[in-house]
Amino acid sequence: MNEQMAQWDDLRTVLAIARAGSLSGAARLLKVSHATVFRRLGAMEKRLGVRLFERGARGYVPTPAGEDMTATAERMEVEWLGVQRRLAGQDFKPSGTLRVTTTDALMAGLLAPIFKLFQESYPDITLEVVISNQLFNLTKREADIAIRPTPTPPENLVGRCIGTIEQAVYGPSGQGSQLPWIGPDERLGYRLLETWMASEGVAEECSYRVDSVMGMLAAVQAGSGQAVLPCYLADAAPGVVQISPALSPLATQLWVLTHPDLRQTLRVRLFLELVGNSLKERLVS
Repeated sequence: MNEQMAQWDDLRTVLAIARAGSLSGAARLLKVSHATVFRRLGAMEKRLGVRLFERGARGYVPTPAGEDMTATAERMEVEWLGVQRRLAGQDFKPSGTLRVTTTDALMAGLLAPIFKLFQESYPDITLEVVISNQLFNLTKREADIAIRPTPTPPENLVGRCIGTIEQAVYGPSGQGSQLPWIGPDERLGYRLLETWMASEGVAEECSYRVDSVMGMLAAVQAGSGQAVLPCYLADAAPGVVQISPALSPLATQLWVLTHPDLRQTLRVRLFLELVGNSLKERLVS
């Protein structure tokens, strides 16, 4: 197949269908209508004279020609994203958009006032904050910076270990320590805590699970039971008391991460310096 026959929009459409396995899923990825994807695919197949996808019970499955075109689209996507990252590094003044992803607990317990300070210091930088418990794909520019607790940051990212997050068991004030357990739902992806609760024999006692740390804190505040929570968050929370020492097996490093192509970008460097130093002060104090 002559790769020059396909325009970039065509390649993006094929790539989206291959990844989503359906026209509706591809439409969501491309932020266009289902009808637009259907029309583009039909026009491509007619122009190229080949069938790109088999339609069946499993959805849209690439034919050999579709696989060829998908591979081409993936190579072009990698090149285009690399150009975007390199161009983003050619800033001359602290301006533009900075997209940061972090967790709900870090945002509420540490980052909100630090982000305010960053905004006041660099008003021409637009800060976009994505609250998620999943590590966004920085290679694909889903975010520029990730602030995450993790013992093993991804090898393809660079960054700075800010310090250690201590954790302990907390319960509602005035209710003692013999309380039901509140744990993480599997969608939270909190494997370290799940392993600890299983090893301590309390996982089976847990009849209340929440898919966010802020939700676990709220459940403790409501008097529903005890839970392991980050000390930086729970120590300042009303109606909550620490009922165990800091749990050394659950101590986790806090990282500020970015893609190697972005680390020399002016707005990224300024963010890493100000936010990194401020976080370090907060964790130490």
